[in-house]
Amino acid sequence: MTIIVADTTCGLPRDLLAKRGIPTVPQVVIFGEESFHDDKDLDTAAFLQKLKASKTLPKTAAPEPPLYFPIFEEAKEKGESVVVVAPTGKASGTVRSAQTAAQEYPGVDIRVVDSLTISCNLGSLVLLADDMAKAGKSADEIVAKLNELIPRGRIYFLVDTLEYLAKGGRIGGAKRLVAELLEVKPILQVKDGQVEAFEQQRTKKRALARLVEVVTEQCPGGESAHLCVLQVEAEKEAEALVEELKSKVNVPHIPIYELPPAIVVHAGPRAMGVGFFI
Repeated sequence: MTIIVADTTCGLPRDLLAKRGIPTVPQVVIFGEESFHDDKDLDTAAFLQKLKASKTLPKTAAPEPPLYFPIFEEAKEKGESVVVVAPTGKASGTVRSAQTAAQEYPGVDIRVVDSLTISCNLGSLVLLADDMAKAGKSADEIVAKLNELIPRGRIYFLVDTLEYLAKGGRIGGAKRLVAELLEVKPILQVKDGQVEAFEQQRTKKRALARLVEVVTEQCPGGESAHLCVLQVEAEKEAEALVEELKSKVNVPHIPIYELPPAIVVHAGPRAMGVGFFI
């Protein structure tokens, strides 16, 4: 069987990953001189406490290559293939880190897939790959399916402030300044692996309503859409969004995933959004 490897930017609940037996490599969050792995050292709740108490913005780093070694060693012993489903290489060094680790195992069939996405869409790709692996599909078949889906992924999200994205270099400071001067709520998107502006609304209420419109217009419906909602410190709003989406889009199950610390560093508290595949 092919081993599917995730990392914590996928945002899937820890208990779900453990239940499925999906090995997951942690991202690194850095507060000053202290470094934390965001799976066991620092969950989202603990991270938010530190973030709000910190005078400086924390940083993130990709998983160290040795963190992949136990997984690759197991694959070597069992003669299995490995597919690492990694967050976008344009915003994270995880792809490079996994590739560096793979070089230490030249005899093992290791595929590192750049998903060009993050968060709930990355989680959807991980779950799909794991379903295929458990169904006995080959690494070739799994990678082919992922590469077919990746260009069809859409993520749209809202942030309370552009401060974190601007300081983290994920969006230009000029865009942040303009948005704050005009007092608008921008809708952002992950496009071609990078965070870009989509459009802007005058209030958060209008921005949320526009999110629903965008999903209704673009999401094809059905299980294959893999529609999901992402949030941090916005559980009730996310639940209300799911109920509204269910009334407009033919997707029976819409999971809500909490953003992990390594993404909250850039998105900030009270971010929320949607992800799906067209």
